[in-house]
Amino acid sequence: MSNSRNTDIWIAGAFAAFTVDAIIYPLDTIKTRWQSPDYHRLYTNAAGNGVKRSMFKGVYQGVGSVILATLPSSGAFFTTYEGIKYTLENNSPQWGSGHLLPTPLIHATASGVAELVSCAILTPAEVIKQNAQMVDNSRTDRPRVNATLETAKRFRSNPIALWRGYTALASRNLPFTALQFPMFERIKEAIKSHREENGTRTNTILETGTITAISAGLGGSIAAVVTTPIDVVKTRIMLAAADSAAEDRRPPKSSGKSAKEMLVDTTGKAVQSVKENLKDAVENIRKPPSKQTSMQIAQEIIRDNGVKGLFRGGAIRGIWTMLGAGLYLGTYDTGRMYLASRRGEEVDEDDLA
Repeated sequence: MSNSRNTDIWIAGAFAAFTVDAIIYPLDTIKTRWQSPDYHRLYTNAAGNGVKRSMFKGVYQGVGSVILATLPSSGAFFTTYEGIKYTLENNSPQWGSGHLLPTPLIHATASGVAELVSCAILTPAEVIKQNAQMVDNSRTDRPRVNATLETAKRFRSNPIALWRGYTALASRNLPFTALQFPMFERIKEAIKSHREENGTRTNTILETGTITAISAGLGGSIAAVVTTPIDVVKTRIMLAAADSAAEDRRPPKSSGKSAKEMLVDTTGKAVQSVKENLKDAVENIRKPPSKQTSMQIAQEIIRDNGVKGLFRGGAIRGIWTMLGAGLYLGTYDTGRMYLASRRGEEVDEDDLA
């Protein structure tokens, strides 16, 4: 890919992420609260047959951390996705009239690797976001707090713990993208072919964005409903990360050696101490964010709420993803085509939806 196209991908991806966060974020907050283990205690009335107004208050809590993280993470995702897809499509051995690697496998591989890169950037913000969404600012007997800052303070003594949710986030996003992107690409090609056969294809930027939005929304909503059980477990793991970080507070280890026995580097720091600190940091990341494993959490949910508990929030997640994915990828494709055309570059057929 050319440098100009690479820049377009970053700009379009960042703008798409910002658009979705600004418009769809409240639905994500409601979904998080609904999937929380404290849902009944915090958001339903005493009789358990009604939802409190606090369920719908502070729905933008935590949005700041997500916007800051999704701008680089979305750019990294699309750059990786487009790069790997381009490489596999152009270097895969020919098999008959097509490639040896099936197209859905190429799209699934590209989106999967891109998701792993994106999750590494997004994980700390996702942990802060979901815990901030649960901060109760609805009570009038105490002052309101900044939910994002209040949550971040819980990780102040152990910021490395913010990355413990990486496995949980990747475990949710990998099967989701592996399902979504092959369906998205297939639906997109079907709509394009249908319009070409009917002679209604215009090859305009607006048509590109519309086709992409519809395809992404349909593919995303199906993938979202199917992967809801993984999302429910992931939400509970993320919410447990803050408590897990607080429990890990402990004084730094002491090597027990005298200064004369230790090799001191040019900065005056003990090499042994630096090695131990590095080892502690690695162990911190490897620690699970929850005392329970994913399987134990799933079994607990089934025990308390039945199998339907694993699909709590599935409908709202499907709607949220349909709107979010449609806006996200539609804005991305439209933005990418607009930036290219603004420079006077000819947009070829391969770049259109």
